[in-house]
Amino acid sequence: MKMINIFKCAVLMVLFSPGLFAQKIKLTDTNLKPVGVCLSQSKVKGNRTIRVVKDSTIVLDDEATYARINNLEFAQGVIEVKVLSKILKSAPSHARGFIGIAFQINEDNSKFEAIYLRPANAMVEDQLRRNRSTQYFAYPDFKFTDSRKIAPGLYESYEHMELNKWITIKIVVKGQQAKLFIDGRKHPTLVVNDLKMGLGAKGGIGLFVDIGTEGFFKDLVIYNQ
Repeated sequence: MKMINIFKCAVLMVLFSPGLFAQKIKLTDTNLKPVGVCLSQSKVKGNRTIRVVKDSTIVLDDEATYARINNLEFAQGVIEVKVLSKILKSAPSHARGFIGIAFQINEDNSKFEAIYLRPANAMVEDQLRRNRSTQYFAYPDFKFTDSRKIAPGLYESYEHMELNKWITIKIVVKGQQAKLFIDGRKHPTLVVNDLKMGLGAKGGIGLFVDIGTEGFFKDLVIYNQ
């Protein structure tokens, strides 16, 4: 029992140590700016959420399509949020329930980094698609098609997840490294050691979706450092 209490104290010291500030973000349409998406308040399984759907006129992948948090700047720290994705009835055949977080977004939305999930890929028996359950990209010059040409498999990975179920995403950013943790697991699902916007990058945060996805978000907490 004593060891458990010591562990709990250690966790609290990490979460609330000097220089790490927790900020719970209200996800309302007055606190979000749609960028290439449509957004609305919604309820999913009894939970109040924000619903985000990509603008159907944007046909390219890995574009600036997110609900941007107003008046928020992030450089490094932790981003944690619960997400749930469904595939729209109108979705094309290559839709995978794309959902995630864009971060370090510049002022005019012309540059940012992002990590997102493809829950549908994790549910199939094709191993190559399973290996593409998570993805990092940097807009505009390092999309998933670029990373697959330059370094196949280095910027994506497998993790167990499902469509139409809540998934907790935690992204830890430190220097030029970002780690993705899923559902409170001890070890990261994806590690990116060369964030393309470089050291000292900072900017906004957005709730990201891509084609064919009906995305839902709740319980967003930012730990700025």
